[in-house]
Amino acid sequence: MNLVVQGEAIAPATLRRLADLTGARNIDIVDAHAFRLGGFRRGPPDDAVAAFCAEASLDAAWVPEGRRLGDFGLFVTDMDATLINIECIDEIADMQGVKAEVAAITGAAMRGEIDFRTSLALRVELLAGLPEQALAKVYAKRLRLNPGAETLMASLKAAGVRTALVSGGFTYFTEHMRRELGFDYAWANELEIVDGRLTGRIIGAIVDGQAKADRLAATRDALGLAPEKVLCAGDGANDIPMFRAAGFGVAYRAKPALREAADCCLDHVGLEGIARLFA
Repeated sequence: MNLVVQGEAIAPATLRRLADLTGARNIDIVDAHAFRLGGFRRGPPDDAVAAFCAEASLDAAWVPEGRRLGDFGLFVTDMDATLINIECIDEIADMQGVKAEVAAITGAAMRGEIDFRTSLALRVELLAGLPEQALAKVYAKRLRLNPGAETLMASLKAAGVRTALVSGGFTYFTEHMRRELGFDYAWANELEIVDGRLTGRIIGAIVDGQAKADRLAATRDALGLAPEKVLCAGDGANDIPMFRAAGFGVAYRAKPALREAADCCLDHVGLEGIARLFA
């Protein structure tokens, strides 16, 4: 295994300390913001490395030696608060004057404190009567890509990795993201709209955590890929089944429940850090 360390600024003294902690004999430069440590004289260290990196505002991940981005055949990511900077439903709710109520339910669902299907039904019901144009306003005025999203997508395409966006959010936003960033696949929930207004209901089957995992598995199998050939990213508890179906899961600015299930947590660098892990 190699230890990949990333951060905005990594001082030589910091690298020397990490080498001492891990017994690493080799330190390779990935780029200006990332280093790879290897050739360890002893087994993987204890929690001292994690504690040191947290104090130094560094992201650190153990990655199989020799694993490169092109070794994966499929990348699957969540959208809200992972690929983009907002929870879309919270911002839509703001247009309806119920953001606080919806955000509280969203937070509980992402922490795993409430069933996602129940939480989605409760939140969408609060949106009943909102004009359809509110969706376009949220997309134009409030939605932004998280740092590094475009760089990550370019790296994945260059490596020949297929890409999928699967979200417990809404098709209005995933379809825009699919076209803007060039995802090969995209799935999400479809809001029912009648006479130009949201009805407070979802059309068709709900895309929850298990549905995300099922979409990942179906796409993986259709492409003839083994689970270890799948890379995924997310931020909330409803991404746990998807992580279990993939070979390597990256928790981005994630809730505690997902961090426990992840192979790597990125708290300091942007989404480009996913590609750096396997550079």
